[in-house]
Amino acid sequence: MFWQTARFLIDLRQPRVMGIVNATPDSFSDGGQFFRPEDACARCDALLTEGVDILDIGGESTRPGSVSPHWRDEVARVLPVVRHAVTLGVPVSVDTSQPEVMAEVLAAGADIINDVRSLDRPGALAVVAEAGQAGVCLMHRQGEPATMQAAPHYDDVVADVAADLARRLATLVAAGVAADRIALDPGYGFGKTDVHNLTLLRHQAQLLVLGRPLLVGWSRKRTLGNLTGRAVDQRLAASVAAALASVVNGAQVVRVHDVAATVDALKVWRAAGMPGCVGADTIV
Repeated sequence: MFWQTARFLIDLRQPRVMGIVNATPDSFSDGGQFFRPEDACARCDALLTEGVDILDIGGESTRPGSVSPHWRDEVARVLPVVRHAVTLGVPVSVDTSQPEVMAEVLAAGADIINDVRSLDRPGALAVVAEAGQAGVCLMHRQGEPATMQAAPHYDDVVADVAADLARRLATLVAAGVAADRIALDPGYGFGKTDVHNLTLLRHQAQLLVLGRPLLVGWSRKRTLGNLTGRAVDQRLAASVAAALASVVNGAQVVRVHDVAATVDALKVWRAAGMPGCVGADTIV
C-alpha cells in the first residue's frame, strides 16, 4: 500500500513514524516547549536525526477543553516551521482544520493535511480537492475538543467509527480527491472513553476493510495514564507499547512524540518478523 502526497509517494509496506511538532502554547503534552518558530524548527531537525519518516506540524491544541485560535494566529505559528521543514527531505504534514491555514501551508510546500475534523469546516474540502496530489488524513471524532469528553456514547464503537470514516472517505472521493491521497485515523481519545479506546484498538483491523492506510495516535494520551498511573511526561513505555499494538492491528503510520524510541522498537519488531513489519523500506 502507498500514500500519495504532494511531493512523495510513501511506501507503507513498512510502518512509518510521524513525529509531532507542537507549535502551540497549550499542548497537553509539551505545551509551549516548541511555541517559538526557532524552537519548532529545531525540533524538526532533532526528529530527523532520530529517524522520523513524516513531520506533523500543528498550531492548534486539540486537547479536551481546548478552543481553536484565529486562523491568522495559527498561520503565524506554523508557516515559518513549514517553510523550514520542507527543506529537510521528508514528507511534511500540517495538523489543521482551518481552510485558510490549509491554503497557506500547501502553497508553502506542505505534503499532507492532517485534519481532526475530517474537512467538515466550510471551504476545507474545496481547498484539499484543488490541491493537486497533496495527501490528507481524515480523523474520526465525536464532538468538538471543547466538549468531546463530556459524555461520549456509541452503540458499537468499532462499527460507528468505521461507518463515519467510510462516509467521509466517500465524500472526498465524490469531490474528486483520489483515494490514494487519503489516510484514515480512528481518533483515539477524541470523544471516546478508555473502554471505547481499548475496544477500538483490539478490533482496529476491522477498519482495514475501508481500503485506505490507518494513521493512529496513542502517544502520551490520557487512557495510557489511566492504565499505568503515570503522568503525561512518564508515558514513554506505554506509548511505545500502544504504537506496537496499533501496528499489529493494521496501522501503517504511528503519530508519536518520542520518535527515537518508537523507531528503535519498530526496528526490533521488524527484525523479529513480527506482524505489520514486512516488505520494503523506502519512501519514493
